[in-house]
Amino acid sequence: MAREFSTVGVIGLGTMGAGIVEVFARNGIDVVAVEVDDAAVEKGRGVLEHSTGRAVSRGKLTEADAEALHARVRFTSGMEDLADCQLVVEAVPEHLDLKKDVFARLDAVVRPDAVLATNTSSLSVTEIAVATRNPKRVVGMHFFNPAPVLQFVEVVRTVVTEDEVFEDVKALAQRLGKQPVVVGDKAGFIANALLFGYLNHAVSMFESRYASREDIDAAMRLGCGYPMGPLALMDLIGLDTAYEILDTMYKQGRDRLHAPSPVIKQLVSAGLRGRKSGRGFYTYAEPGSSTVVDDALTPKPTGDATGAVRPVQRVGVVGSGTMATGIVEVLAKAGLDVVCVARTQSRVEAVQGALERSLEKAVQRGRLEEPARDEALRRVTGTTSLEALADVDLVVEAVVEDLGVKRALFENLDEICKPGAILATTTSSLPVVECAAATKRPQDVVGMHFFNPAQVMQLVEVVHTVSTADDVVSTVRRLCERVGKHPVTCGDRAGFIVNALLFPYLNDAVKMLEANYAGADDIDTAMKTGCGLPMGPFELLDVVGLDVSLAIQRELYLEFRERGYAPAPLLEHLVTAGYLGRKTGRGFRTYA
Repeated sequence: MAREFSTVGVIGLGTMGAGIVEVFARNGIDVVAVEVDDAAVEKGRGVLEHSTGRAVSRGKLTEADAEALHARVRFTSGMEDLADCQLVVEAVPEHLDLKKDVFARLDAVVRPDAVLATNTSSLSVTEIAVATRNPKRVVGMHFFNPAPVLQFVEVVRTVVTEDEVFEDVKALAQRLGKQPVVVGDKAGFIANALLFGYLNHAVSMFESRYASREDIDAAMRLGCGYPMGPLALMDLIGLDTAYEILDTMYKQGRDRLHAPSPVIKQLVSAGLRGRKSGRGFYTYAEPGSSTVVDDALTPKPTGDATGAVRPVQRVGVVGSGTMATGIVEVLAKAGLDVVCVARTQSRVEAVQGALERSLEKAVQRGRLEEPARDEALRRVTGTTSLEALADVDLVVEAVVEDLGVKRALFENLDEICKPGAILATTTSSLPVVECAAATKRPQDVVGMHFFNPAQVMQLVEVVHTVSTADDVVSTVRRLCERVGKHPVTCGDRAGFIVNALLFPYLNDAVKMLEANYAGADDIDTAMKTGCGLPMGPFELLDVVGLDVSLAIQRELYLEFRERGYAPAPLLEHLVTAGYLGRKTGRGFRTYA
């Protein structure tokens, strides 16, 4: 039977340590909270008071409960006051020598049966444990920030941790209302090992000026439903902390994708550590503030951009699938005249029928007025003839993801469309420049990557090639805003922004599963509960389709020739076996 902890200690009262104190005290456990000196103790007390005060103001904690919580906490600068604690959690900064020193001193203070836990997010728990005389009682207990809110704890077991110790800590995490996952002692554990590779990749994308910080962050928020963009998240974590985690992961695994991007160290060296210093990738109103203020890198609104934009009122859409139909609806509802071209009359009628059903559903749900529905339908003309596109201002191609088919279509559009008409492709993985090269007007060709379903998803990636004219990019961005979408601009590179950041992370998750470090359920739990992602990687892979995921990962590997991007063998084997995810009833999981 698991031990009932009634008195625990916490060493280190920064944001994370104070949060851990709050978690314990909220759950009726007495806490001895330790800092290095009296000034640090008062600062830690202030962090706790601020957090509980905010919870009270938001109705998440009563005044009486807050008073009871604070009554359970005893603040001190003396480590000897931890002598009677049954468990002590260390939450000091991520420096191995510091943590080893804390544990060596702690070992001499507490009782022989006390459990010692480290909140490290990346350092070796084993190395910390051997600083004590009894490493068998040392375990990792990695909370996530903010600890009172996030419902996930990684319980890290070393090769010498006693079974009773990690079982007791796992049971305690459950008592605290957390979802514990037991993992081995590997740099980054589950969540950070997957999260920080993705964050580092986003930093490299920004550092190379492939896309702006705002566009990178907006792409992942709107394209993937992430609660924060990667660069804003780096600022929240702290660039110094992020650097230490990445550096530790790289030194242990020697994976080049974990080697910290140089700009991270440069920013840290300059004292620009993120929100806590008032400036990191973004600039904040003051140190500790979450309010972003304009700086030299803040982009001007599209309407303020210099240079002309081309007039767009009549738009063509080529294709009859789900994506094409969604784009037709988006354009028509925004007051544009739309010519929809499909191969056969039956496909034209299918698009018309799908459009009518979608608009009627919107009316029934109160999202669209009947006159607006009727007006949108009147603006759409269906045809099987490409010649009907002769007078459109812009064409959006949404046909099958086959380069030969797309190139042939662009050759035809080049001959049919009037001079100055913009030719856009919705491709999600093929080179836009290949479509442009099939025309005599490459300056007019651009990527306009909508996300599915186009009626719902707010993101459009506007992809410029080496030939695309500036006014074409400005025009398409303005059009996206007109139809209620959020445009992000990037160059013509495999994966653009979203897929280039998303799929290497998914591939890393498959490799983690393949290595038997953790199961699919634990990995999904870690990323959903610990990082706040809407879906775990294996849930998402099964939804996207393993064949689609493999094809995108292969494109990324061929483009960047990065060893870490090579598709995980397990992913290839599942596709070969025909296990493609939900659409076949089996992928990483089996479906009814």
